[in-house]
Amino acid sequence: MNIILGITLLLFSVILGGFIVVYLSSNNKKSLIKILLAFSGGFLLSIAFIHFLPELYESKTASIGIYVLLGFLIQLLLEFFSGGIEHGHVHVHKGQAMPWGMFIALSIHSFIEGIPLGPQSLGEVAHSTNHSHDASSLLIGILLHQLPVAIALMTVLINTKNTNYKNWFVLMAFAVMTPLGMILGYSNNSLFEYLNFDIILAIVVGMFLHISTTIIFETSENHRFNLLKLSAIIGGCVLAFFII
Repeated sequence: MNIILGITLLLFSVILGGFIVVYLSSNNKKSLIKILLAFSGGFLLSIAFIHFLPELYESKTASIGIYVLLGFLIQLLLEFFSGGIEHGHVHVHKGQAMPWGMFIALSIHSFIEGIPLGPQSLGEVAHSTNHSHDASSLLIGILLHQLPVAIALMTVLINTKNTNYKNWFVLMAFAVMTPLGMILGYSNNSLFEYLNFDIILAIVVGMFLHISTTIIFETSENHRFNLLKLSAIIGGCVLAFFII
């Protein structure tokens, strides 16, 4: 995977989310977020179970399950501050203050999930598991999830006291977090010379498991799946199956 292409796609997905908020009506945005989240939830859950978990357990790290659980708990903690915007919880109050806690939690999440995207870290994973296609499925999963999250974030931002310019500045600050994590994973500095990147990937997979399962369970209304949302979940699973 070309790092420039990866960074470009990551930035584009967030910027696209911002433009969708600007040009779509409120009802259309709400429906689109639900469908995109359901699709991304199915995709993330599938790549976690079909692809990453089996390969991680083939690695030399015997305690890899601990790090998957750690990622799950980290995401649980982050959502305490983000309010669950990662899976579609958008709390909008016109004229509200800038939700810095939500922004910081989202940024930390995005930065962490970008680290194993770096070609250097993916090289370690590919070497240990004898697979070389981790980059594409992981990148697609992040892109599919970043788009609805960007829509949700921009929806919150336009209802704050911020100016339009500041809203776009905050959105772009969020957009660069995953690329920054990707660049850190790409760089071979002393901090990561002795770090097993399977551990980082396991943490990210744990975060994906929390997000995807929450999305799927919360996609139901009165404990009944809407057919369109159910189709989106299945579509995400099918896409993951063919990509992997």
